[in-house]
Amino acid sequence: MVALDQQLLSGLNALALDLPSGASERLLCYAGMLQKWNRVYNLTAIREPRRLITHHILDCLAVLPHTPPGRLVDVGTGAGLPGIPLAVARPDQPVTLLDSNHKKGAFLHQVLIDCKLSNAQVQIGRAELWKPEILFDVAISRAFADLPGFVDAALHLVRPGGSLIAMKGIYPDEELAQLPSSVRLLRVVSLDVPGLEAQRHVVITQRVSD
Repeated sequence: MVALDQQLLSGLNALALDLPSGASERLLCYAGMLQKWNRVYNLTAIREPRRLITHHILDCLAVLPHTPPGRLVDVGTGAGLPGIPLAVARPDQPVTLLDSNHKKGAFLHQVLIDCKLSNAQVQIGRAELWKPEILFDVAISRAFADLPGFVDAALHLVRPGGSLIAMKGIYPDEELAQLPSSVRLLRVVSLDVPGLEAQRHVVITQRVSD
């Protein structure tokens, strides 16, 4: 059986991602912590280490080429997906991990310490109620809500002209038809995740200027 580090490296190569020095070690650190904390906190339904690599880490990194630079907030981050893999991949990009669950927040704080992630921070609270001092350039979500719900919860976190990005499975025809006029659909990209035989799409929208 291929070791986890080789599985990760093979997946990164298939995605054509050239990550900074130390990134692989940090991603493996994160995968190990997911597996360990899962026993107590039930962070994710996926528990097998190899599936953590494909279904979570590589799945999240597949969106990296479609994620703009700038201050990013991961809305409803849960166990840190996709925010932590993105923060590892781009150590110069400030990332805020936003979730209302305090137990998951405790896990995220420990990940930032143990995996040495200095460009990320944790914010505990409901997206709808949070009023950040500085608006974000990018809001991203994975399995947080349907598209209209995501826009409704996150629009006020993003500057006018900023991006709202939603990770989806199958092509979300019905949700796209319900997008509010507060955002403009830029594109929907089909993603090919190494080792994952399932449809993946990323929906990229832009906040309309006030």
